[in-house]
Amino acid sequence: MNPGGRPLFSGEHGRPIDPLPGEHGRPPRAGEPGHPPGAQVRHPAPGRPLGPPPPPRVNPDAPTEYIPSLDDDYDYDEYDDYEDDDYYDDEPEPRPKITPGLLAVRSIGELLITAGMVVLLFVVYEVWITDLISAGKQNDVTSALEEDWKKPAEPERTEHFTFAEGQGIARLYIPALGSDYKFTIVEGTSEANLEVGPGHYKQSAAPGAPGNFGVAGHRVGKGAPFNDLDLLQSCDAMIVETRGNWYIYRMLPTVEDAKNWAQAGTDPFCAGGPGSAKVEPLTGEYAATIGRRIVTPRDSAVVAPVPGNLASKTPPEQRQKLITLTTCHPKFSNRQRMILHGVLVRVHPKSDPALPPELRESR
Repeated sequence: MNPGGRPLFSGEHGRPIDPLPGEHGRPPRAGEPGHPPGAQVRHPAPGRPLGPPPPPRVNPDAPTEYIPSLDDDYDYDEYDDYEDDDYYDDEPEPRPKITPGLLAVRSIGELLITAGMVVLLFVVYEVWITDLISAGKQNDVTSALEEDWKKPAEPERTEHFTFAEGQGIARLYIPALGSDYKFTIVEGTSEANLEVGPGHYKQSAAPGAPGNFGVAGHRVGKGAPFNDLDLLQSCDAMIVETRGNWYIYRMLPTVEDAKNWAQAGTDPFCAGGPGSAKVEPLTGEYAATIGRRIVTPRDSAVVAPVPGNLASKTPPEQRQKLITLTTCHPKFSNRQRMILHGVLVRVHPKSDPALPPELRESR
């Protein structure tokens, strides 16, 4: 039924009944109400349904978003690529022409850089790596010395000082450089020996004996046992431990202190005490022997029995009992030598179980 109550289908075969004019979109025909006079009558094509055309079919795979096309002249973006029109606009700068002079400068520069790297690696090796190597060697020789001291010794050979090259002979303590300052002294001053620790000048006196007990040591690298000798002051203790005794030496007055010794000599470390001699500037043949001085590497007389005087006629039994420490000067250079002289002020036998009080000194 249509809205007007008229059936849309009737007849014996159910054929559709022509709708009324204006119903369901059928245009009025000629002679029917609503048809303009003289208007051309348009009839639908055979088989074409009446009414408005059906909507177009929708392809489910068709895009649902409208993407506008770009203008052919539109080429702006934030990045250049090889498809951009201006990609090849900038001509590459021509490579500079390599001339013999430029090649020479470049070669020299590369050689300097290589040399600098070699020097840097050498410094690292000399300052840090050799310290680690020497520390291991120092531990080994110290252990060997301690084992040797544990062995019983004949009384008359307690202070026997004939040692093999590179063998540990004594231990050196300098309390002013720290309570943990302790190095085993080896026999000989060859480069191999000094890599182990301080070395004893073989032709110099033995510890505690009349004459001059000479000891050399590195100031930078290879353990650097004498790195801070420039920090020592007049009358600072330098203690040498052997199998049977502790030998307490004290640094002689420096040039500056000797000029005002009346005042400088009042230092408790210089004034002496029970069983300890007083420190004073030396006189006579020893007048030139001062606490610290700088000499050339060729000045071997600094470790002579009378330092600086190879022609001395002083009998051995009348010689001062000295200690001399030698090292390179300045740091990182062997252009000169720093020399420290000390004088024996007392002997502390190991038969006394108490340690020397000088080991605990500090400023």
